[in-house]
Amino acid sequence: MENKNILIAFALMLAVWVGVNFLFPKPEAPPEQQAVVEIQPNEPVYSSPETSTAVAPSLAGRTIKVPQQEREIVIKAGRYEAVFSSVGGRLKSLQLPEYLQTTAADSLPVSLVDASFSQQSTLRTLGLGDFDITADTPYALSVAEEQIILDAGEEREIIFSAISPRGLKVEKIYRLRGDSFDFDLQVRVTNLGSQALRGSTSLTLVQPWDESMEGNRYSFVGPAVYDGEKVQTHKVKDIAEDAPVYGKGSVWTSFELKYFMSAVVALADAGQKFRIEKKADLVENSIETPETILAVGQSVSADYLCFFGPRDLDILEASGHQLDKAIDFGFFGIIARPLLTVLNLFYSYVGNWGVAIILLTCIIKLIFWPLTQKSYKSMKSMQTLQPEMQKLREKFKNNKEQLNKEIMGLYKTKRVNPMGGCLPMVVQIPVFFALYKVLLGTIALRHAPFAFWLQDLSVKDPYYITPIIMGVTMFFQQKMSPSTMDPAQAKIFMFMPIIFTFMFLNFPSGLVLYWMVNNLLTILQQWHVNREPKVVVA
Repeated sequence: MENKNILIAFALMLAVWVGVNFLFPKPEAPPEQQAVVEIQPNEPVYSSPETSTAVAPSLAGRTIKVPQQEREIVIKAGRYEAVFSSVGGRLKSLQLPEYLQTTAADSLPVSLVDASFSQQSTLRTLGLGDFDITADTPYALSVAEEQIILDAGEEREIIFSAISPRGLKVEKIYRLRGDSFDFDLQVRVTNLGSQALRGSTSLTLVQPWDESMEGNRYSFVGPAVYDGEKVQTHKVKDIAEDAPVYGKGSVWTSFELKYFMSAVVALADAGQKFRIEKKADLVENSIETPETILAVGQSVSADYLCFFGPRDLDILEASGHQLDKAIDFGFFGIIARPLLTVLNLFYSYVGNWGVAIILLTCIIKLIFWPLTQKSYKSMKSMQTLQPEMQKLREKFKNNKEQLNKEIMGLYKTKRVNPMGGCLPMVVQIPVFFALYKVLLGTIALRHAPFAFWLQDLSVKDPYYITPIIMGVTMFFQQKMSPSTMDPAQAKIFMFMPIIFTFMFLNFPSGLVLYWMVNNLLTILQQWHVNREPKVVVA
């Protein structure tokens, strides 16, 4: 009887327990649940790579709450829209709303960072030596928001924090601005362990790469380092065989596209080594800090300026740290920069880059008008001497030394300077090359319409109309110019308009426009010179 009562009691308890669990189920844990683990300073902590849950240890009673799953935070800062990830505290995505990929109205914005998986995320931080910091360390965030909107003039700081198994606290502190293409990054490391650690950190720009991104002879695409004196650019196929390393005097490292760039500036003493490597399908620009011995409780920081934006001279100069050196106008850069300033000035008034190019071409032509006028007149005078010079060539055809003396005597007697037709043209060459570099690479012409079928001055004429007109004007220019060449040379030079036409077929239409207008103005000037009475050499 007693056993029977015990069995009935157990049966009733079981029924009550089942009923309570059935009627009042336990609430499910929220998906963003955070794990907190408190351990003693000397207790080792390990996390299994097979699990997606990352746990940061607590040392000396301190805790860091790390999300079990990846957490993303969106930053809308006006000039850019970025996504940072708690995995590695890295930049996962960055777009430029002011710049579209194509001229279509529904075009997507230019994307400088677009990581399909975590390895492609940029601003990667690694530990070297005893500093056990991994690329995909899970970090805790200092802010609860999922999205932060920054207005012009507004600043915000977000901090990613983690603690390594050896007790190394790592903080990636981003200071973001609402009206700039750049932001600050500080990597701070604190030794919370029980013994001193010797090591350093590296910060890496990560750029996915495939062969379709390769630049051409007119525009460079690839990694670069400013070594304090010169911007050193490297083709990706070259660094695959030999990874270049630059020393402490270097200032910044970058990955450059034709019109945009990503760059990291090492501030203060943050840059001990600048390394460029190609690993699989990734190009990596790394900056390594000096090695240090970090005592228990001691901290060390590395400060950087990160830039993701257009290769615009004014914008790069505003960011400072000699980032504007990334825009190379070549040997005649000292002339190119003022020309770009004048071009921008004209655009500010007329609002059309094509019209601004035409106005700049006219101004340059007016400045050099007296020199070219003198050159054409000198060439015309030389042409009148050709019959007498031909007689001298026939008379002294077997005595070149005497022929040269007689020709020089003829020049002196007739008061003709044989270099008069060349020197004025030589003076103009630096200006022509400088303007060529400006029009070839300035981002101002990107997607800039002119008129009619020319709706993007940074790309070739889709119908090849302007290159053909340019070739025709060049032909008439040659026909109108006085020539001192023999008939054989003159025939060879008649092929130049054809050669130049084919060369310019794929040039940016803004550059072709400049050359075409310059030819038309030269024809006008030559017509003016030809109308003047013929020079009679006494």
